[in-house]
Amino acid sequence: AMSGTVIPGTPIAVDFWSLRRVGGARLFFLSHLHSDHTVGLSSTWSRPLYCSPLTARLLHHRLRVPTHWIRPLEVGQSHVLGEEVTVTLLDSNHCPGSVMFLFEGTFGTILYTGDFRYTSSMQGEPALRGRHIDCLYLDNTHCHPHRPLPSRQHATRQAAHVIRMHPQHQVVIGVYSLGKETLLVDLALEFSTWVVVSPWRMEQMRLLELPDVFTTVEGAGWIRAVDVAEIRWDTLVSWNMLHPTIAILPTGRPVKVTHPNIHLIPYSDHSSFSELCEFVKWLKPCSVIPIVKGGTCQVYFQKYLSSAPQALPDLKIPKPMQESVQRQSKRKGPEPLLKRAVQQSVPQGVVFESPEKYIEKSEEPTGGKVHQQNHCELAFCSKEGCTFHLGKEKGEEELSGEQPGAAIAVSKAPLSDEHFPTGLAEQYLLTPLNVLKQFSSQKFHELVEDFFGREEAS
Repeated sequence: AMSGTVIPGTPIAVDFWSLRRVGGARLFFLSHLHSDHTVGLSSTWSRPLYCSPLTARLLHHRLRVPTHWIRPLEVGQSHVLGEEVTVTLLDSNHCPGSVMFLFEGTFGTILYTGDFRYTSSMQGEPALRGRHIDCLYLDNTHCHPHRPLPSRQHATRQAAHVIRMHPQHQVVIGVYSLGKETLLVDLALEFSTWVVVSPWRMEQMRLLELPDVFTTVEGAGWIRAVDVAEIRWDTLVSWNMLHPTIAILPTGRPVKVTHPNIHLIPYSDHSSFSELCEFVKWLKPCSVIPIVKGGTCQVYFQKYLSSAPQALPDLKIPKPMQESVQRQSKRKGPEPLLKRAVQQSVPQGVVFESPEKYIEKSEEPTGGKVHQQNHCELAFCSKEGCTFHLGKEKGEEELSGEQPGAAIAVSKAPLSDEHFPTGLAEQYLLTPLNVLKQFSSQKFHELVEDFFGREEAS
């Protein structure tokens, strides 16, 4: 499945790589390297592509996209692209290299979260503080009031507890190709064991410059990280014939468990419902557009929206954009573009007529669902006037095999966070690479001693 959006009325496409269906978009952005966000992206890609420096390294390494086309942008700085769009990348706290995009232009101000796990420290982000947001594209993966999630720190303690309850067992942890490295590092430090990984994953851990707790030597440690697809009934049976083994599945989603030795841990890299509410309430955007298609999450946020859109400066539409918009509408044929009256009188601003105003009926030979989008006049979004539209079909790398409705027990409401030493790994993942380079593996032991010294002292 594909997770991407062409933002109507702008030249912007995020995580969207199907040039056949990209319309007039000319600026391409990659939020992070999970495979459902890179569908269609390969070594043949030949247009500038913007992403974080870490994603840039992984992208070339993993998908062989030519470095010539990869344009890494420093996180936290504003970058002007062409004459029409300013973008600021912000850490999205989801997986290594993942970012949110703050876009500004004649179309207004758009925050695209991509996949993100909200944390209150985001309120300290200078680019967001006091910022008027016309349109918030929101990761609504867990936008469900009956699906509470503990913090990742608390979920890590739950995993450690399960491991302690099985002192004679080997432990297998199911993870995706990228993400949850923090959990693995924390458990390695907590239990003083190596984490055994495949050679390609080892290579990636080196690329991520993580603490030196990983090894490819079978049997060198009793915790193993494997692909999430390997956590199944038949593999558990065969592992247990060799040695008592438990599996840990760290996911925030309701999943069908097929074997008594599989333990579901509600460790999620997406925001919980209460975190989403706190975020929208703080940001007060004019409108919210769910990134995951088919979600009905707007109803929950209606009360937090800003009712009055900000008047935009009277700017001329840059020529190339005007042309591409007109060219698109001619190409779409007889289908009329519906004019929507602006609900309230506002000072003259710029509204792009988007050819995606009606639902696109695109021929898709694969028979897959096609991303559909209704139009939202970004410049004039308001509580009453805005027709919300849905963004993308979402098949997060989380558990491709899960059947809807086969869901079982969901984690209990989060308990209070007792202290658990997760600081070191978090510190690694949130530290800029140039700083990380100073922590080479020979300093790792001192770091660990220093870290646990502090733990005991506190």
